[in-house]
Amino acid sequence: MAPSQYRVPPQLPPKFTATPQSLVDDTKQLIERSRKIQDAIVKDVSRDTATFKNTLLPVALDDNKMAIEAHIIGFYQAVSTKQELRDASTEAEKLLDDFGIESSMREDVFSLVDAVLQRKEALDPESQRLLEKDHKSYIRNGLGVPAGPQRDRFKEIKKRLSEISIFFQKNLNEENGGLWFTLEELDGVPEDLVTSLKKGEGENEGKVWLSFKYPDLFPTLKYANHADTRKKLFVSNENKCNQNVPLFREAILLRDEAARILGYSNHAEFRIEDKMAKTPKTVDDFLGDLRERLAPGGKQEIEKLLDLKKTDLKERGLNDNTASNYFLWDHRYYDRLMLEKDYSLDQQKIAEYFPLQTSISGMLKIFEELFGLVFVEITGGDREKLAEGGKGSDIVWHEDVQIFSVWDDEGEGSGFVGYLYLDLFPRDGKYGHAANFNLQPGYIDENGKRRYPATALVCNFSKPTPKKPSLLKHDEVVTLFHELGHGIHDLVSRTTYSRFHGTNTVRDFVEAPSQMLENWCWTPSQLRSLSHHYSYLSSDYEAAYKVESGESKKTSEQIPYDLISNLINTKHVNDALFNLRQLHFGMFDMKVHEPTSHAEAEKLDITSTYNKLRNEISQLDGPEALDKKNDWTWGNGQATFGHLIGGYDAGYYGYLSSQVYSTDMFYTVFKANPMNGEEGRRYRHTVLEKGGSKEEMEILKDFLGRDPSTEAFYKELGISR
Repeated sequence: MAPSQYRVPPQLPPKFTATPQSLVDDTKQLIERSRKIQDAIVKDVSRDTATFKNTLLPVALDDNKMAIEAHIIGFYQAVSTKQELRDASTEAEKLLDDFGIESSMREDVFSLVDAVLQRKEALDPESQRLLEKDHKSYIRNGLGVPAGPQRDRFKEIKKRLSEISIFFQKNLNEENGGLWFTLEELDGVPEDLVTSLKKGEGENEGKVWLSFKYPDLFPTLKYANHADTRKKLFVSNENKCNQNVPLFREAILLRDEAARILGYSNHAEFRIEDKMAKTPKTVDDFLGDLRERLAPGGKQEIEKLLDLKKTDLKERGLNDNTASNYFLWDHRYYDRLMLEKDYSLDQQKIAEYFPLQTSISGMLKIFEELFGLVFVEITGGDREKLAEGGKGSDIVWHEDVQIFSVWDDEGEGSGFVGYLYLDLFPRDGKYGHAANFNLQPGYIDENGKRRYPATALVCNFSKPTPKKPSLLKHDEVVTLFHELGHGIHDLVSRTTYSRFHGTNTVRDFVEAPSQMLENWCWTPSQLRSLSHHYSYLSSDYEAAYKVESGESKKTSEQIPYDLISNLINTKHVNDALFNLRQLHFGMFDMKVHEPTSHAEAEKLDITSTYNKLRNEISQLDGPEALDKKNDWTWGNGQATFGHLIGGYDAGYYGYLSSQVYSTDMFYTVFKANPMNGEEGRRYRHTVLEKGGSKEEMEILKDFLGRDPSTEAFYKELGISR
């Protein structure tokens, strides 16, 4: 039981009791309230009397209140098991987006905001940032374009792009495809997975259904001994959601057209202008330099993997005429085989030490020690109390969801921080990757009282079985730690306005805090503290482990040091290929968003560009290598690339540029002692707490005590600078 000071949160958690009708009705009420506030400002204020207090503050306070409901209204489409709720959430989000476009193009409000900017009032730094950002936002939303056909066209484009984004993600969330395989075709795939799959009937008698969800997809690509099985699965997965292909193309063309209406050379120039990089040239130079440095390493890695493939095929007596090709569907398989053979790394064995729930507990303890936090899981009767006369199930959206109240520890004042939710297992209609969703931002209300945030991790880890709990591969441990990093950023942020709360930073910085925390997953002491062999969780699990392993005596409770050593030795194995994969995504993103003319954008064959660039950059072959016609249209990977429709457009490079900042922060401050609580708290207050309320480069400089450097980044990658 939690200490008494952490028992009663001062703010109730949100309820998840919406109906399809209430989602739409509530949305319309939010929009009507906001519109009235904007109308009242225009009616009561003139350019001569406009001030921050009477013009921007009422809208900012309304934005705060709107976010408390609007984020959750849109969240249902990512997590609800009910189609009607997901559809209503989608409809509501479209209404909100349309209203957002309408608001962002109100010339009457913009005129007053412009007057406030010209007045040069003495404002606190965050209010000044809000004023400048809002002013620029109006211009970037078309109000720098003279009223008339072009501005009208810009507004049409904005609305259509909003629709595309919503439907693109909806298609991904509701994707439920897969393939029927015989047991023989799945030779080598872990038995735990195969026995959990749906059994076929009728014409599929003797087969099992393998979905494209990550817990099915990745283990099969890693372990299936038959190359044909891996190829069939890989290519089919690249062709899921093909209904998104025309949507992606339309989005690229509309973005380019909109950027040119605003006077930019292309969409990339428009998007990057207000990021840390500032210009597409800075991004292209960074990516080009990185490609040049990584390419030789990638070639060497492929040569070693090809040797392994040739040896493997020879040992198995296989001659399928592919020994000289290293295919996209080969990589996870031979990468895993290399780790096992050359580094004695048994991923399945390592996973035994990372049951999901004990791993989460261990991670939260690290965050407690590092940042001065306390996490208290809310269960049973405590849920009932917080439901305020309702049912405990009202404060979560699904029975699998865990909820924690988060507090400052005594050293930080024992105050309430917010709510953390964990939704960890796949289900139909659910968001298919791993992500952090802000449910309710924090801010200071009109009475000077703090409103506390609520944030959710939505992941897709394998479900527990009667014989085993959910077990995390090491890369899944890293993923969970990364997403929890976003969640902590969201929780500990302290901003006046919700606009700047938590992860609301520029895209080429937002990943840095989470990427930095990934280093804790490669630190021996932290790995050992996170580990807890699943056979120690219950007598049933212990008995099942003994039967499966054939071991009569108990295994060690924590992961042995030799296993940790083997794991850490693999951190940079095939690292060039991993980073070249990221480079492909980043360079494809830039390629489609910086054409020299709109005519060039229209001529661009996006599918061929995606596949050809991947081959050129990653150096891995696809089906085109088996086709004498060299056909690059075999798959539509861009149709599954939610990032480029969901906010990372002309911004995917941020995953790599953020790595520069994250590595610099870790090497400079934490590498010598990752559990330095004093530095952890300084990081919390200097970086995480600020959210987007301050220029991100200034935040970095404040923490590092100097300008950021690329030295640690290249050193970590083993590349000379």
